[in-house]
Amino acid sequence: MSSVLRASSSVSRLSRSSSLRVLLPALLLGAVTAVQAQTPPPAGTPAHQLSLSASAQTEVARDQLAVMLQVTREGSDAAQVQTALKQVLDTALNEARRATDGQQMTVRTSGFSIQPRHGRDGRISGWSGSAGLTLEGRDAARIAALSGRLPGMTIVSTGYSLSREARERHESALTEQAIRRFRERAAEMSRHFGYSGYTVREVTVQDAEVDGGMRPPMVMARMSPAMAAAEAAAPLPTEGGQATLGVTVQGTVTMTR
Repeated sequence: MSSVLRASSSVSRLSRSSSLRVLLPALLLGAVTAVQAQTPPPAGTPAHQLSLSASAQTEVARDQLAVMLQVTREGSDAAQVQTALKQVLDTALNEARRATDGQQMTVRTSGFSIQPRHGRDGRISGWSGSAGLTLEGRDAARIAALSGRLPGMTIVSTGYSLSREARERHESALTEQAIRRFRERAAEMSRHFGYSGYTVREVTVQDAEVDGGMRPPMVMARMSPAMAAAEAAAPLPTEGGQATLGVTVQGTVTMTR
């Protein structure tokens, strides 16, 4: 009988020991979980943050006109083609220089090139060349009038853009307006979330012309010399249209009690 009792006692102790081994990890896990739940987030962890943006836009008249003119020549001798191009370009450039006036109108050359023309047998049968001249500035009336009277030059494209001065003048006011809207919106949204204020965490300011930097250039159809001479007497009709300038402020704020 005593042997049976001793065996029963041993079994009971083993059972309790096994139960403790099973319960101990669960108890420890619950304790760790409770400690983790009570531990505050480490410093620098985002809390009570709000990301938002605000913009300001305005319509601005494009005030800078660019007119590209070109002369083309063909011939059997490359040197003769080059000489003919230089003569026309020099004459047009000298007349354009006399009409320049600082930022109101500037002139520059571009695209002087000569290429061979090949026959069906692959041999060079002649030469063709072209040279370009660009008039640009804020005095659209002067540029339009001059572009129509440069001898030997044909207008190939025109385009309007915003001058640097006009862009900077409007962007300064738009930046101030966009920042004010950002601050007002941050304060309003913080109140809606039950906070009394906010502090700026990070912010970026971006400016851009919403509908592109330059109005798409108008490509002119190539005319015969007789037609070009007839058109030269009349100034080039132009219209700059409007551009949309915009400034956007994006950032993150921390809402405060």
